[in-house]
Amino acid sequence: MPKRSHRTTKISPAARITAAIIEKLEAGTKPWIQPWRGLPVSRPLRSCGTPYRGMNVFWLWMMAQENGYSAPYWMTYRQCAELGGQVRKGEKSSIAIFYKSYTKEVEAADHGEVQEETRRVLKSYAIFNADQCDGLPERYYPEADIQDVEPEGREAAFDAFFEKIGAKIREQGSSAYYEPTPDRITMPPATLFNGFDHFYATLAHELSHWTGHKSRLDRDLKNRFGSAAYAAEELVAELSSAILGAELGLPVSHLDSHASYIAHWLRLLKKDDRAMLTAAARAEEASNMLLRLGGHEASEVGVARSELANAA
Repeated sequence: MPKRSHRTTKISPAARITAAIIEKLEAGTKPWIQPWRGLPVSRPLRSCGTPYRGMNVFWLWMMAQENGYSAPYWMTYRQCAELGGQVRKGEKSSIAIFYKSYTKEVEAADHGEVQEETRRVLKSYAIFNADQCDGLPERYYPEADIQDVEPEGREAAFDAFFEKIGAKIREQGSSAYYEPTPDRITMPPATLFNGFDHFYATLAHELSHWTGHKSRLDRDLKNRFGSAAYAAEELVAELSSAILGAELGLPVSHLDSHASYIAHWLRLLKKDDRAMLTAAARAEEASNMLLRLGGHEASEVGVARSELANAA
């Protein structure tokens, strides 16, 4: 029998970036539409202050948004050390790309003479955001140029409800997301939202994801939806937050920020005519858990809807 090769194929920088972008698009992520104002936009900057260009701009914006980095500065491990800083233990690097030119002798097809031809190959190197480093000079941690003014609409009853649920929540960066491994929700500070109603509605969405942790509802959708499990989970969270909005009196306008999921959901629903029934049942479980933990009694309509979804 022929020997199997154990050599792994190295993924090119272009393929890595393209795959990440495709994953975001297929997941329906539209980071430019958010219910919060966000931090001042700046081109990603090298440690010397020179701005990145081309694809690096959009790629590093995406990496910063995904990881909640607010600093525009990026640097290599060595550059960080030269500035007197230290990359924190366990931090994962991103990549920056560049083209390296070289010459190669090629034989002309028409007359057979050897000529030098200039070619370019795409290369990459590892970099870290300043927010991943400790001990850098203060200029690498610019403060957001935004008034730290609390938006309108804060209500003590909502604060008490969400606090009573007991989820681990941190406010930093400009992205809202739930991480299963540390079992933690990250929210942009409330001051970045146009109103506290949007803050509460976004938090309700992320808390709906939080209910799926293995220590709670243990919501594993892979067996049911396979590769479409991510879209199905987003659908569950969206339906759950809509139910919470109806029970608590939160706005549903935040649904517009997830409109890009619709195409992915349509493919899911067209492929599986019972997908919506399953998602609705899981959403009822999630919203009921949050309402119970928050000390809110579900309405009779909500209870009837839950029974209907579970029966389906």
